[in-house]
Amino acid sequence: MQFHQKFPDVNVAVGEERLVAVPQLLHDKPETQVIILDDAFQHRTVRAGMNIILTEYRNLYTRDLLLPAGDLRDFVSSSRRADIIIVTKCRTDLGLEEKDAILKELKPLPHQQVYFTEIVYSRPFHLFEKKQTTVSHDTDLLLLCGIANPKHLKDFLASHVHTFDMLRYADHHIFTSDDLKEIIRHFEKIQSVNKIILTTEKDGVRLEKFKNELKDYPIYVLPIKHSFLFNEGALFNENILTFVKDILW
Repeated sequence: MQFHQKFPDVNVAVGEERLVAVPQLLHDKPETQVIILDDAFQHRTVRAGMNIILTEYRNLYTRDLLLPAGDLRDFVSSSRRADIIIVTKCRTDLGLEEKDAILKELKPLPHQQVYFTEIVYSRPFHLFEKKQTTVSHDTDLLLLCGIANPKHLKDFLASHVHTFDMLRYADHHIFTSDDLKEIIRHFEKIQSVNKIILTTEKDGVRLEKFKNELKDYPIYVLPIKHSFLFNEGALFNENILTFVKDILW
């Protein structure tokens, strides 16, 4: 739903069985030319024309283990199937020396392109009214967070707001009426005239069903995007567009 709302001109489909979902999508939307599959690298039943894998700067796949011991959903050796490797959540000041050290650890094959990205947060917008606001060192906020690893978000807020209290939920959490009561109770306990509720884009979609209950509260969503380091964003775009053009023409 988040993707659907953010990119209204793109067809968004949900299907656990990719082998069944892809033909169904093509049947329902025959004009489809390109399909982007999220989290499908380990789905061998669908042969992708291009594979992109992400690995976190603080937890490279070379240092990780398979589930449940670690976070990997495929063998480290499977990384050789990737066409593009993106190191995510890097430090803004990542230097060439450290970049080279990471490349030596990942040991990309000659055909593999490696990119480095950082997280960039934009100005928060109201969940329902969409009007933007600004957080500052005078802002006290209640953070609602249902993502797997909120460390980067917490570090960002720690340096940009006065204080924040966090209600943390499991990844993919579905908010309930009891959660709503807890959120309101925690927010009203904050003794500040400049206070807001802040949540992630992913969690914001799941809170929209409580519009009647939350419409009078200052609840905002913090947009997030990835920015390519070393001025390689245009090179990445060219890489993707060249692949698409080749398969279409």
